[in-house]
Amino acid sequence: MTTNKSTIPTTTVTRDVRELDVKTGNIYESIVVISKRANQIANNMKEDLHGKLAEFASANDNLEEVFENREQIEISKHYERMPKATLIAVDEFLNDKVYYRNPTKEQA
Repeated sequence: MTTNKSTIPTTTVTRDVRELDVKTGNIYESIVVISKRANQIANNMKEDLHGKLAEFASANDNLEEVFENREQIEISKHYERMPKATLIAVDEFLNDKVYYRNPTKEQA
């Protein structure tokens, strides 16, 4: 992901609904675009997290190793502090960083 996460808030932000439908002309279409982008972002973040945590996986973990792996805990905490996928998607949508098209409008 190439978004600058430092400008994206990590908590919920109240949004003016009229800002969301300016680009598409329909609030529901805007929400669909944002939700699909949020799913893409969430899947990418999940794959990244699992890839980094897989480095620490071993076939024979004992109980002490599970609780003492500080690097794994730090990686998890880093991902927990990151902005949520929906917040990133809304920011991308409002700043024209999302490409979308509606095939039904293109046929008409």
